[in-house]
Amino acid sequence: MEILAIANQKGGVGKTTTAVNLAASLAARRKKVLMIDLDPQGNATTGTGLQKQALKMSIADVLLDGVSLKDAIVASPAGFDVVGANRDLSGIDITLMGQTDTHLLLTKAMAALEGAAYQYDYIIIDCAPSLNLLTINAMVATNGVIIPMQCEYYALEGLADLSQTIERLKELNPDLYIRGVLRTLFDNRNTLANDVSGELEAYFGDLMFQTVIPRNVRLAEAPAHGMTVLEYDKCSKGAQAYRKLAAEIVKQSAAK
Repeated sequence: MEILAIANQKGGVGKTTTAVNLAASLAARRKKVLMIDLDPQGNATTGTGLQKQALKMSIADVLLDGVSLKDAIVASPAGFDVVGANRDLSGIDITLMGQTDTHLLLTKAMAALEGAAYQYDYIIIDCAPSLNLLTINAMVATNGVIIPMQCEYYALEGLADLSQTIERLKELNPDLYIRGVLRTLFDNRNTLANDVSGELEAYFGDLMFQTVIPRNVRLAEAPAHGMTVLEYDKCSKGAQAYRKLAAEIVKQSAAK
């Protein structure tokens, strides 16, 4: 079972889009996938066709009330399992203030998945665009971090901050590492985007995914319909790119 956190402290870089569509693309390859939504906005939850306010159990119940993680798992119309999130997750830092080992809440909850019936090939965690207790929980629980990044100037600064954060969090999770940097919302007609892409390749080398996610209107439209891009338009450039990313990740996993 491989646990992958999709994280970037900068918003608007395609993080949730990547979490949802990577999960769908892995499921399309007959992999058993669980997506955990750790963002109080719950966009990843609605992006899979679920109604976030109608959830009987959410990740907030798991982390705050000790509900078993497996009791919060629901099958999504997108073809993979989901532990959803909604506004109940807001303010968790304040709620848990003063308690001990709060960075281990998700790790302990995921121990419930050790039984054979809950063995997943991949667990995808969608993080909030900030370094809060939820993101720290994801970093402690994960095997590797996938960093979606838009190729623009300010994104470079955000990536440097996130890299430093990952280094600091290795005190809590010595196995934490960057699984890969993913270029998103990419327009190859944009000179700056190509320049930034070149800088990323020079700095990160083999950590860069070969797959590049293009700026694609179908990727932007799909969430409004509560669908992944594979459901909304499987022939679109966005769908093709995420299928390619899934193939790249599966190949990496097999090579380990």
